[in-house]
Amino acid sequence: MGLALVLTSTQAQDKKSGTADLDIRTSSVCDMCEKTIESGLIYEKGVKKVDLDLATSIIHVTYDPKRTDAEKLRHAVVMMGYSADDVPGDAKAFGELPTCCQKEGCGKPAEKH
Repeated sequence: MGLALVLTSTQAQDKKSGTADLDIRTSSVCDMCEKTIESGLIYEKGVKKVDLDLATSIIHVTYDPKRTDAEKLRHAVVMMGYSADDVPGDAKAFGELPTCCQKEGCGKPAEKH
């Protein structure tokens, strides 16, 4: 019996500019989530540009692949308290998010019934 891992993020590299692009699916849905993620991720080493599309809950990141990589960027999102692709957000960081971001469907994944 095998285990299949499905990643929904995409990654592309532009050899001319020396940057790479990464899309990360996240759990954010409100303006405060957008502000928190964009302002936190832009200070990660090697990150050039961050844009969170709230309609799709996708973080678009442009970064220098010589200074960081996709896994480090996903980990940074998780450590802010938000999910990054299929990895849930850090519980301690989640508890420190603004109250609006701790609601189900925002930073908090949907409860299974």
